[in-house]
Amino acid sequence: MNETARITLHPELTIGAVDPRLYGSFIEHLGRAVYGGIYEPDHPAADEEGFRTDVLELVQELNVPIVRYPGGNFVSGYNWEDGVGPKEERPRRLELAWRTIETNQFGTNEFMAWCRKAHTEPMLAVNLGSRGLDAARNLVEYCNHPAGTYWSDLRRRHGYPEPHKVKVWCLGNEMDGPWQIGHKTADEYGRLAVETAKVMKWVDPTIELVACGSSNRKMPTYPQWEATVLEHTYEHVEYLSLHTYYGNRNGNTANFLAKSLDMDRFIAEVAGICDYVQAKKRSKKKLYLSFDEWNVWYHSNAADRQLEPWQIAPPQLEDIYTFEDALLVGCMLITLLKHADRVKIACLAQLVNVIAPIMTANGGPAWRQTIYYPFYHAARYGHGQALHLAPGSPVYHDDEFDAVPYLEAVATYDEAGEVLTVFAVNRHLEEPLPLVGDARHFAGYRVVEHITLTHPDLKATNTRECPDRVVPQANGNATLQEGRLEALLPAASWNVIRLARR
Repeated sequence: MNETARITLHPELTIGAVDPRLYGSFIEHLGRAVYGGIYEPDHPAADEEGFRTDVLELVQELNVPIVRYPGGNFVSGYNWEDGVGPKEERPRRLELAWRTIETNQFGTNEFMAWCRKAHTEPMLAVNLGSRGLDAARNLVEYCNHPAGTYWSDLRRRHGYPEPHKVKVWCLGNEMDGPWQIGHKTADEYGRLAVETAKVMKWVDPTIELVACGSSNRKMPTYPQWEATVLEHTYEHVEYLSLHTYYGNRNGNTANFLAKSLDMDRFIAEVAGICDYVQAKKRSKKKLYLSFDEWNVWYHSNAADRQLEPWQIAPPQLEDIYTFEDALLVGCMLITLLKHADRVKIACLAQLVNVIAPIMTANGGPAWRQTIYYPFYHAARYGHGQALHLAPGSPVYHDDEFDAVPYLEAVATYDEAGEVLTVFAVNRHLEEPLPLVGDARHFAGYRVVEHITLTHPDLKATNTRECPDRVVPQANGNATLQEGRLEALLPAASWNVIRLARR
């Protein structure tokens, strides 16, 4: 490629502070996410509580700061009381969202114990589908009240004397979706959500709440859903949720890698709706966004349609991710960082086995999927202030997105640690992309490392038999001399260019 992409690196071109919770994830009672994923008591690597230690190690390696639980569609039919207390007394239920049998051998307290071992914080969703504000306030009391009441003392009798101190709570899940148990109109949901929010905060005024936004940008009720829900809830919640998944269903990789532009528009539109409602209410409060479901999801759709119902933990939504999926995940991470001023929580959906960066075999090994690596790099290096790069890039034409830049890029700057990191994807499938950056305002910095994730086969996967087919390499050629950053981004590549003063 003859044309060069250009960026400007300046410490004052800040977008906003990167909340560590931007690198959160999600565990739902779905498929093998829990049973056979994070929890498998009969596994050789299971600890005394039944948690797979090999999975815990991979989760700790990802440095996931917050995990949403227990759903997802599952939560809209879930009685949380089924999953606490003596395991031999817990009921088996027909799980209607995913048409399986739920054994309830893993519940709220097990999840809290797992979070402590995974070095992460819980983000709990309450059931506003089949239940409502009474069950929600009781769950807050069970989890967060110290002692001396019915529900807090029940927790203590269950073996957890100290409160769990759950900070972030979701007011239901995808309540705009006709597939959802207890689906509601925006007014119905908004009224229930605000009344639930009030009693939950009366139990514990320190919690933060997430109201349900649209399930995706193509919902027929979008964006009126957001406006109506916020009319009810604006002063009682801290975040509004967004969900989106993408897939390369037509085999057009160039279009697939541009899907992050849709994500970008989605975030900008929802932020605008929040600001409209703020202005309408003459409120001093700024609402933030929780992008608490995002990923690539389409590979497993056909297999899921063929599954027999009413199994225990069947292999559902087990996408085997390709190298090109990792590139789009990288673009989506960059998009989240580009909106770090408004998106404060995000959850890669999900964490293990179910559309996940980590895969396991029951009784066997665990391994990293292709999408593990961009997420790992962003979670490890993407901290401090997100920087706008004022990029200039050659483009290609796409019927859906018009002019698509070959370069997708953002930077983060940790001033205290004197570390600057550039994240970049070259969308060109055949040619490398020359990158030039003006870095004159980072005098004394040097290139520490230029990591690349590339593969000659866009459809390459990491499997149990070949877990290291697609892995990153520290083989990039980035240089920084006299304030000029230069690098050649390989064709179809994810790049992490790390610079530091020391």
